[in-house]
Amino acid sequence: MNPPIRRLAVVAAILFCSLLISSTSIMFFQAKALGDRSDNRRSVLASYDRERGQILLGGTPIARSVATDDELRWERTYPSGRLYSHVTGYYSFTYGAGGGIEGAEDELLSGRSDKLFYRRISDLVSGRQPAGASVELTIRPEVQQAAEKALGDQRGAVVALDPRTGAILAMVSHPTYDPAALSSHRFSAVTDAWKSLNADRSKPLVNRSIGGDLYPPGSVFKLVTTAAALSSGQYDVTSRIPAPAQLKLPLSSVPLTNWQNGSCTGSDQITLQKALETSCNSAFGGIGIQLGGDALADQAAKFGFGDELRVPMRVTPSKVPTGMDKAQSAQAAIGQYDVRVTPLQVAMVSAAIANKGVVMRPHLIASVRGDNLSVLDETKPEQLSKAVTSEVADQVAQMMRGVVEDGTGSNARIPGVEVGGKTGTAQQGNDKAPHAWFTAIAPLTASADQPQVAVAVVVEDGGSAGRETGGNKVAAPIAKEVMEAVIRK
Repeated sequence: MNPPIRRLAVVAAILFCSLLISSTSIMFFQAKALGDRSDNRRSVLASYDRERGQILLGGTPIARSVATDDELRWERTYPSGRLYSHVTGYYSFTYGAGGGIEGAEDELLSGRSDKLFYRRISDLVSGRQPAGASVELTIRPEVQQAAEKALGDQRGAVVALDPRTGAILAMVSHPTYDPAALSSHRFSAVTDAWKSLNADRSKPLVNRSIGGDLYPPGSVFKLVTTAAALSSGQYDVTSRIPAPAQLKLPLSSVPLTNWQNGSCTGSDQITLQKALETSCNSAFGGIGIQLGGDALADQAAKFGFGDELRVPMRVTPSKVPTGMDKAQSAQAAIGQYDVRVTPLQVAMVSAAIANKGVVMRPHLIASVRGDNLSVLDETKPEQLSKAVTSEVADQVAQMMRGVVEDGTGSNARIPGVEVGGKTGTAQQGNDKAPHAWFTAIAPLTASADQPQVAVAVVVEDGGSAGRETGGNKVAAPIAKEVMEAVIRK
């Protein structure tokens, strides 16, 4: 063979091998990723050939597919769509699955999940029409409805947890939206709805309870500071703490003031118990200086701050900065400076206090069910961390009871039920009205086996009260309604 022909043969062999390797790579390694692409029209059309699994509450669907007579054989519908929009998310031919369970568990609902491999084999052998799995949620409808109604037309979020298991009992974010507007087969209307939702400055597609722009927690963070103080061994409930009308901060010309615009109790000293009941900034600022910022950050981390969580939607990690100086530590101790949280994280703090110091992993899915609603998988409660000892947790819980009975949280009182809580009024700066916070646990009566609910409420920009807002005025009544819905079942 002469040299030119030999070279041509080598080039042809290389091209043939490249083609073989490329096609093999696409078929065996890239096929799933290419099939899952939202712009793969063939895959999207194929997904509408089978019935998508339902999203259920107590066996009742809050998202289901109904048969149609158009090219797309199934259309997603959402009974009570606005009530559960941030829980369900949306399933759209144009924009895919996203925003909630629809996006986080798309493979299960569509039937593509590897967890359903044996069921797919069974369907193939038996000749049954394949369908997606359904998911049963932990949300309790009466609790969700109470949270929705109590929050009203105010922007903000409400989260309720079962402290014993981490089950999410309510998850409400306002403003809300109608997922059906994105799942319709009237594609021009879907496009208009998508553009409108994304152009809305109030961000209705954002689930404020677990993500978006995180909130300064204000004084609800004093629960973390209290836990750090008691755990350090330097303080107990009756410790007397300096509580000046203004706390001079190191390296700063701006003092830390109290919301009372003076002394918290008419004295320059206060017990730790009374400091929490009156939400005394100067006392907690002094604790922050004494303990140091790293101690606050370490305690917050034990409650779950910084953890990458999925419920199954991704939760934006809450954060406490490290390397703070003394002035910054004082501000962080009262939930200001650069401390940022989700409402879920605040509920997790209260839940851990209610659960003898144990943080349970929050979850939204109770079980996965087949097309005949047989149980394929169940979520088992899982411990995430140990935040404080049971002794410290009990002390903080009783201090929280004092906040409701004798302190700033009076609007959370429930007749015949002992409630523990903490108010918060979080300054934003930029001349904006503060956010109103309240977090609570109930019941705390000696006869109760354990508190049944932990709740966190945030109302943005003061809610209906504007600049006259406060955690007790705006957020505590909402928390009360949610707790009553759990306890008065």
